[in-house]
Amino acid sequence: MMNILSKTSLAGLFAFISFNALAADPILIGLSITQSPPGSVVQGTQVKDAMEIYRDMINSAGGVLGRPIQFVIEDNQGIPEKGRSAVEKLITKDKVVAITGTHQSSVCLSEIEVAHRYQVPYVNTNCWADSVREKGYPEVFNTSPYNSLVADSMADTIKSMKVKHVVGFAENTDYGIGLAKGLGAALKKKDPGVEFKFETLDRASKDFTPAVLALKSNPPEVVVLTMLPPAAYIALNQLYEQGVAPTSKTIVYDGAGMADYPDFWQNVTEAGKYMLTIGMYHPDMKQTELSKQISAAYKKKTGNDPNRLIFQAVDSLVVVVEAMKQSKSTDPAKMIAALKTGTFDGARGQMKFDTSPGISYQQWIDIPYVNYQLTDVNQSVGKTSLLQGPGMPLNIGKLQRPK
Repeated sequence: MMNILSKTSLAGLFAFISFNALAADPILIGLSITQSPPGSVVQGTQVKDAMEIYRDMINSAGGVLGRPIQFVIEDNQGIPEKGRSAVEKLITKDKVVAITGTHQSSVCLSEIEVAHRYQVPYVNTNCWADSVREKGYPEVFNTSPYNSLVADSMADTIKSMKVKHVVGFAENTDYGIGLAKGLGAALKKKDPGVEFKFETLDRASKDFTPAVLALKSNPPEVVVLTMLPPAAYIALNQLYEQGVAPTSKTIVYDGAGMADYPDFWQNVTEAGKYMLTIGMYHPDMKQTELSKQISAAYKKKTGNDPNRLIFQAVDSLVVVVEAMKQSKSTDPAKMIAALKTGTFDGARGQMKFDTSPGISYQQWIDIPYVNYQLTDVNQSVGKTSLLQGPGMPLNIGKLQRPK
C-alpha cells in the first residue's frame, strides 16, 4: 500500500513540476533593431535599453500570464533586406508571439510584408513614413510618430516665421523623401507663398559639400533637414562650416527630432546652436507615473537623460504586453483583436489605435509633440527654448538668431 501511495505521490509531484515548468516558459518577443552600420546604431541601442528596462519591470512583477518576457534580438543593420530576413527568422524559427523595435521606415516597410504574410502582430516603434500605415495591414500597429503629423506641424511653424524661401535636405529613404514631400504639400496648402524645394542626399555619403555650396549665393531663410544621424550630423556641420547656417538670415529646422540623441552635441558642437527642432519629448511635458519610473531607471542604467525614443520604445512594448493581458492569450489572432479595440496606458499617455483607412490606419494619432530651439552649445533639452508644446500654442516670437 505504501509503495502504491509513494508512486502515486511521485507521479503527482512530477505532474506538478511539469505543469509549473510549462507555465513558466518565457514568452518570446522579437526585436528587430540596428546594432551595426549603416543604420542608426544609436537608435538601436536606445530602443534596446528602454525595452530591457520595461521588460525587467514586468518580469519583477510576475511577468505576463504567469510567464516571464524574453527577447529574441536580430540586427537589421538599417537595411530592408536584413530586416526582412530577421523577421522571417524570428517568426518561423524562434516562434516569437510579436515583433517590435524597428526604428527606420525603409526597414519597417520590408518587415511588415513578412508579418502580414504570417499574420503576426507587429508594433512599429519609430518608422515615420506614412506608407507604413497606408499599406492597411491588420497586423501592423503604430505607436511611432508619423510624417503627416510632423509635416503639418513644421508647415505651421514655417508659416508663422513669415519666410518665403525654404530648402530641404532629405535622406534617400522612405522617411526622408516622404517627409520632405509631405512638408511641401502642407506648405502649398497652408502658405502657398513659400517657395520650397528639396534635394535628396545619399545617407551613406560622408560629404554633402556640393549641395551646401549651392546655397551660398542665394541662402534660404530656412534649411529643413529630414535626415537621421550620422548623415544629419555631417550635413549640419557642413552647413555651419560653409557659413550657410545658422546666420542672422538662415535657420536650420530639424525634422527628425535628433537634438535629444545622446551623441548629438559631441558630433555637432557649434553647428547645433540655434537649431530649431520638432521633438516628441521635453521635460516640461506632463509626465505619467510610468514615464517617471522609466526616466529614473534609464538615467541609472545609462547615465543619460531619456529622450523621446526611450518612451516610444517602452510604449511599443506596453501595447504588446497589454494585448496579451487583455486577450488572456499569446495567440496572434487574439492579440491582434485586443490591439484593435483596446486602450493602453503608456509612458506618453493613453494610447488607442485609429481605424480610419490611410495615413492614420492603426496609428495612435494623439501623440504629444513639441517645437523647441537650442540656444547654447551642450544645452540639455530641459534648458532649451520651448516654442510650442501640449497645451502651449506656438510662440515664434521666442525664436533666436545669431547676431
